[in-house]
Amino acid sequence: MHKIQTLNNISPAGLEKLPKTLYDFGPDVENPEAIILRSFKMHDMAIPKSLLAVGRAGAGVNNIPVGKLTEMGIPVFNAPGANANAVKELVLAGLLLAFRNITPAWDYVRGLDSRDAAGMSKAVEEGKKRFAGYELPGRTIGVIGLGAIGRSVANVCLTLGMNVVGYDPSLTVEGAWKLSSEVERANSLEVLLSKVDVVTFHVPLIEATRNMINDERLAMMRPGSVILNFARDGIVDDGAVCRAIETGRIQSYVCDFPSPELAGCDKVIALPHLGASTTEAEDNCAIMVANQLRDFIENGNITNSVNFPDVKMVKEAVNRLVVTHANIPNMLGQISTALADNEINIRDMINQSHDDIAYTLVDTDNVIPDDAMKAVSNIEGVKKVRVV
Repeated sequence: MHKIQTLNNISPAGLEKLPKTLYDFGPDVENPEAIILRSFKMHDMAIPKSLLAVGRAGAGVNNIPVGKLTEMGIPVFNAPGANANAVKELVLAGLLLAFRNITPAWDYVRGLDSRDAAGMSKAVEEGKKRFAGYELPGRTIGVIGLGAIGRSVANVCLTLGMNVVGYDPSLTVEGAWKLSSEVERANSLEVLLSKVDVVTFHVPLIEATRNMINDERLAMMRPGSVILNFARDGIVDDGAVCRAIETGRIQSYVCDFPSPELAGCDKVIALPHLGASTTEAEDNCAIMVANQLRDFIENGNITNSVNFPDVKMVKEAVNRLVVTHANIPNMLGQISTALADNEINIRDMINQSHDDIAYTLVDTDNVIPDDAMKAVSNIEGVKKVRVV
């Protein structure tokens, strides 16, 4: 029976992908082979020695000690694109909130005296002038980060008649194929910021993206620009944005990450992290990560890991040896020799690497004995060995 610990409430649609005849899962499971979580912060958590994998039912992994787990030979899976539609819809809502001044207009109407119908009607007509907004067609939006969410936002903004400028130095060929050819590509963040009326962020929070929007870059933007952040807290410097709003450089800031600093800043619309908070997104994320963990546990295959390479091989032999090791020379030779010394014939083998980590699957015609497992485990640089 495989054991999986859940550190948050996980959608039943995802857990249904783990047959109860093979899996025991829940928050109180001890010595788990895998962990599924959403927002639980693992950084101060003791990592069980039994742990083989971690699955995040979402895209971001800032709450997971990825570096520590990599050193331990533990892949971290996520669910890229599973919540793309939910975030895209909220970005569109943010655009309309900002451009049509919906939030202050709503607040204005709520403050009127509903007991005086005639007075209320007069106040509505007099007050609406101060909330006149702008239409989206012809406006230029900059999309920073062209992964699943960023591409979705870019493509739909084109259908709304907007001009789209994209920036992503890590854009893959596969990602480019899914992006409309009408999206203009910027060679730098600075170039993009100087050309747009509104900018939206769809990047992870890493050192390179922390405070991407700061005082210096805000000064490059057009007066009256709008900033949307439904990616991660920390990508935008809250203090810098508030200062830019006060000077009129920025018209409004719409984000998913409230903070004490933003609470006192006019023209800020801060939502309580609603980006992926739809039933459909939670189901999609849980289903994706459950399927990935099951394929890893049962077959050793890896899909959508943030710290390991994608590795997939059809299992056609009696046993499969799964080896996580350092990405250094002669590892395959040593693994093959250890198996040959134990008279084990290799039917198929695949090896892929990601930075300092390498991952090898070996299908054999023989049952792999304990002596062979021990021999492979004793190779310098090997982090984890198991048979599936």
